[in-house]
Formats: sequence, structure tokens, C-alpha cells
Amino acid sequence: MSAAPATPPPASADSTGAGGLDLLLVPPRARTGWRVLPARVAAMCVVELQKLRHDRTELYTRAIQPALWLLIFGETFTRIKLIPSDGIPYLDYLAPGIIAQSTMFIAIFYGIQIIWERDSGVLTKLLVTPTPRAALVTGKAFAAGVKAMIQAVVVMVIAALLGVSMTWNPLRLAGVIVAVLLGSAFFSCLSVTIAGIVLTRDRLMGIGQAITMPLFFASNALYPTTAMPAWLQYVSAVNPLSYQVDALRGLLLGVPSHLPLDFAVLFAATAIGITAASVLLGRLAR
Repeated sequence: MSAAPATPPPASADSTGAGGLDLLLVPPRARTGWRVLPARVAAMCVVELQKLRHDRTELYTRAIQPALWLLIFGETFTRIKLIPSDGIPYLDYLAPGIIAQSTMFIAIFYGIQIIWERDSGVLTKLLVTPTPRAALVTGKAFAAGVKAMIQAVVVMVIAALLGVSMTWNPLRLAGVIVAVLLGSAFFSCLSVTIAGIVLTRDRLMGIGQAITMPLFFASNALYPTTAMPAWLQYVSAVNPLSYQVDALRGLLLGVPSHLPLDFAVLFAATAIGITAASVLLGRLAR
């Protein structure tokens, strides 16, 4: 007669069953540091872009102004030939400048939305989450860049219909996307920084209106820097918009440019803008 089967030993306190129960009772350790930062930046960017599903009016209305610059200003000055354009048709020369202008005009008033979120209590709720302030600012900044990309596509389509000779090389277009994103991110961070200083929508609106046109005209968007007086050339040399325009002009038209310097300045300006906006973001919620 065969022996009876051995009974399994009783489960101890530190056996697999208890360990499995611990896994159910104790939540896994949250990820920290650099691993969660990109995910939270992307999450904030998606949250900002979802607002477009409810109201696309801003995109439509802001597309009108760059179209008018190309159709009226560009066509007129192409005919009268008053502005030097480095040996290319003036409309071709103008198109990258209008792309940069439209991205700046979208981003420079982004701080108004931050103040609105402060007044509605949304900003305070965001600041008490574990998400770093730099991630909040960066997500919002690059959401402004995505909106600016939509404007850039509109300008490029209009420019192509008007006969502007632009490259469609995928690598160059990827560079255009990077230049638009970085330029928009910088100007949106500049707007958030100003919002953290002035704290009210009326003051921010006044300052934004006061600096947009000087930034635009003190760049190479409409004319080369060699046509400027000496003092304005110095201003243009520290204006990030000039480097964005130079990069877009070199990428889209294939004219001589300074792409390594342009992107280095845009990356540095964006990093400084994110840092300044992150420092002043908490001041808005006080």
C-alpha cells in the first residue's frame, strides 16, 4: 500500500501569500526626478491643447493678421522695391519674418491666461500638485508652440499660393518646427514672467502691446539688419526674434544663415525664460 501524500507545509508570515497581500495594501513607490518630468510636461501640454476643442476662434482670428501682412504689405513692397532683400524677391524674404511674427503675437499674451487661471483658482490647485513648477511652465510654453505651428502652416500655405519659393525638404521642415517651438516657448515664458511681476491683466495687456511692435521692428523680419541705424543693430543683436527669423529664412529659403548660432541662442533664451517664469509663477498665486 502506497504512502499517503505529504501535506504542504503551512504558510509562514513571510511567505509569498503575505508578500502578495502587501503588494495589494502598499502602493508602489512613485517615480521621482527626471523620469517623471517629461511625462508631466507632456501632460500639461495636452491639457492646454484640449482647450482648442472647445474654442478654435483664437486660431481663426489670429490667422487673419499674418495673411494681411503677406497679401497687402508683401505684395505692395514687392512692386515698389524700396526695401533691400538680399537679392531675393521681397515676398520670399518677408514670409519667414511673418511666420516668426505670428508665433510671437500668439505667445506674448499667454500670461493673460495664467492670470485668469489664478483668478479662477486653477493655478493654486496646480501649484499644490507634485508637478514641478518648471514642468508646468514648460508644458504651457510648448502648448503655445503647437498653436504657433498651426499659424505657421497657414502662413506657409498662403506664401506658397502667392508663389514664394520654399523648400519642402523633411529635415529642413523639422528644423522649422523646432525654431517655431523654441521661439514661441521663449515669448510665452516672457509673458508669464511679466505676469508674475505686474500681477494684473490690464498691466500685462499694456506692456504686451508696448513691446510687441518694437520687438518686431527691431528684428530682421521686414528688412536686413544692415539697413538699420547702428544703435538699432545692437538692439537686433540681442533680440531672440532676429535669430528665429534668420533660422527660418535659412531653412525655408536656403539663403545663407547662421543656424548653429540661431539655435544656440533660441535654446538659451528658452531655458532662461522657463527658469524666470518658474521662479515668478508662485508669486501669482499669493
